[in-house]
Amino acid sequence: MALNFANNNSLSAITTLPASISGGGMTLISEQTASTSASLQFSLDDSYDSYVFKFINIHPITDNGDFEFNFSTDNGSNYNVTKTSTFFKAEQYEDGSYSVLTYDGSRDLAQSTGNQFMNNAIGNDSDQSISGYLKVYNPSSSTFVKHFIGVTNGSGKDNATRNPYIAGYGNTVSPITNIRFSMDNGNFDGIIKMYGVS
Repeated sequence: MALNFANNNSLSAITTLPASISGGGMTLISEQTASTSASLQFSLDDSYDSYVFKFINIHPITDNGDFEFNFSTDNGSNYNVTKTSTFFKAEQYEDGSYSVLTYDGSRDLAQSTGNQFMNNAIGNDSDQSISGYLKVYNPSSSTFVKHFIGVTNGSGKDNATRNPYIAGYGNTVSPITNIRFSMDNGNFDGIIKMYGVS
């Protein structure tokens, strides 16, 4: 059997993709900067099958802040979608005195309309913050529940690094129209970018 080789194996030589191959990728839709803000809200629609939110140096004004989110199905009038989720984290203290990988049942939700935690006990020292992402799948579906997955890493009030993983679903077949990010104990600074995934 003969083997055929391309004369030019460089990806930079590709100028177009066949129609059957999707380019994929993320499109930046909006970027908001919190400056001692109580919350940041974003609108979702059916332009994309999924959305990614990137968190960059989210910094609580009040020490020991928990970063969280909730969904709305009524264009932001109410943020109270019923959610079921799970939350686990890796944690390491700066001085090495404590480290753990654990499921944290106090941070997950079981058919709750409350806010979903993304990261907890964030410090408000000038050098403390969290960064990470949240992905929301098919929020405009009128058939299926709305799945989400998120990962963050942050510096805690006790000089620990916390790396939580969350996953769950909004238990509604109504389209999700909005998402709101906030701290549980006051205002925050930082940047949140919203991307559509094609």
